[in-house]
Amino acid sequence: MNKITIIILIPLTLLSCSLNSGSSFWSKKNIKNEQKILNIKQITKNEEILLKEINKNLEINLSSLKKENYPLSYFDNNIGRTDYNGELKSISRYKFSKIKKFDQYEPELILHENNIFFFDNKGTILKFNEKSKLLWKKNYYTKLEKKLNPILFLSANKDVLVVLDTIAKYFAINIKTGDLLWSKYNDSPFNSQIKIFKNKFYVVDANNVLHCYSLKNGEEIWNFKTDKPLIKSQKKNSLIIKKNIIIFNNSVGDITAVNLETGELVWQAPTQSKKIYDESMFFKNSDLISAKNSVLFSNNNNGFFSLDVDNGLINWKQRINSNVRPVFFNNLIFTITNEGYLVVIDNDSGNIIRSNYLFNNFKKKKREKLKPVGFIVGKNNAYLSLSNGKLLVIDIKKGSVQTIIKIDKEKISAPIAQGQNLYVTKNNSIIKLN
Repeated sequence: MNKITIIILIPLTLLSCSLNSGSSFWSKKNIKNEQKILNIKQITKNEEILLKEINKNLEINLSSLKKENYPLSYFDNNIGRTDYNGELKSISRYKFSKIKKFDQYEPELILHENNIFFFDNKGTILKFNEKSKLLWKKNYYTKLEKKLNPILFLSANKDVLVVLDTIAKYFAINIKTGDLLWSKYNDSPFNSQIKIFKNKFYVVDANNVLHCYSLKNGEEIWNFKTDKPLIKSQKKNSLIIKKNIIIFNNSVGDITAVNLETGELVWQAPTQSKKIYDESMFFKNSDLISAKNSVLFSNNNNGFFSLDVDNGLINWKQRINSNVRPVFFNNLIFTITNEGYLVVIDNDSGNIIRSNYLFNNFKKKKREKLKPVGFIVGKNNAYLSLSNGKLLVIDIKKGSVQTIIKIDKEKISAPIAQGQNLYVTKNNSIIKLN
């Protein structure tokens, strides 16, 4: 939909904050404020829909929306709207040995029952409680394996923390004590989310093979092979569980659903042309999320999809270029494009309700290199991590940037909220803002 846009200058308060590294154990600093003026620049009507503002002055008041009756679940990957509404006045850091491949992968901080789990460059797993106290740290790698600097992927249930990595090792430890329960190796490295369901867990390896393993001993129960990539992708594969099926994406753009118990194919939906097979190293899907009876995801090849959970048929598709995980709340979908637009979509129709440009305050040359990493939606604001180490606080109601916090000069992870604390990670520290 084409629309003539008028140049508008809107004064906003922009808080710019510089946060330096502190001491070795949860060093703390206050966040300082500084005022600036943001200019909203003209977007021409001839640009592609994903490169323009749409209904930019339309207000979306989250507090006026009906209470969400869609249950959020670990199995859906959908964070939804959180209760986070922190003041972001101070920052604390817990430092560890630098993760050398942090920029290449997507390491995630894991929150489970008020505890926090992460790892360092040598594969040491760290467990903190809700007060940021280190409860234990464990390492189950040999000297040779430590030199390979494994990237770890974690998932937990009540009793077990499952760990897999980029050097093809996978193991389980007691979540309370950190004691090793079992350890095994796969034929191929892992780069995947992990879903634990009852007495099994599910992962995808770098050859696009879905594995179902026993949680008790790590033995493989079944596997399902999809097309093997010519080049290994560094984008983490994603999984959701819905209606007794597990749905996952692979590095060449296929979305596949198989039976949880038997591993039999339920449906498969190719979303990309065969050209992607030769370019899989550069192709990136967002994480999958489930919303009602749909599977939602996007990619960096100008596609945002809604698929039917039961048969994989396309409900709708939008030309949106994004590989960050979307958020579903009250029949609205929130996403942020790689070009820096906050986009709100109607879940039923796929129509774009509003889009707002977020990168106006950055110089033009820097915008070209700037990429969103991930975001969450809180009570009134969205919190977006960027590849340059900054965190944007975005007023959802107006679609405008209210605060820019400089956390670091390098890439930071997507934010995650626990109570009124906001956490991000970088290559050598866990960072807590409150």
